[in-house]
Amino acid sequence: MNKKLITACKGVKLTLLVFGCVLSSYAQSNFSSKVIGVGVVVADLERSLDFYVNGIGMVKTGSFTINEDFGKRSGLTDGVATNVTILKLENSPDATDWKLMSFGKKAAHPKPKVIQDDTGMQYITIQVKALQPIIDRLTQLKVPFLGSTPTPLNAKAHFVFVQDPDGNFIELIGPLH
Repeated sequence: MNKKLITACKGVKLTLLVFGCVLSSYAQSNFSSKVIGVGVVVADLERSLDFYVNGIGMVKTGSFTINEDFGKRSGLTDGVATNVTILKLENSPDATDWKLMSFGKKAAHPKPKVIQDDTGMQYITIQVKALQPIIDRLTQLKVPFLGSTPTPLNAKAHFVFVQDPDGNFIELIGPLH
């Protein structure tokens, strides 16, 4: 090959590399936050707050109201107002918002027994520093553990699987102590 062709090929590779980096950067730059807020409709807000705050150990970081007008205009509700309570694993702007709201009615579908019983979001994973305090709190709240819990994953980590009061699966992973 001659030098001009080699130089041209190197230039094309560099152009493609730069173009790929620009596209990758552009695709990711559309998000103003790295946090995904999750809205969870529950049957009994107080019961769910007890589970998530006193059992799992989340912290309440705020609340807001969706009024009738906004609910209707935005398509969130058919004009029903609701209060939303925001929970996080820690009070940090980088922590995911777990937004609980209730309309005072039970789920229209049966509570799943295992994750393949339904479609859609089935479980969340929470990485913890120590499982035993959470196991103790959930035991005190009489939350049933699923499977052989805690299940060893490796020499350092264990796996605990529970359901919240509405049947959402929660997997907790970390060392026992």
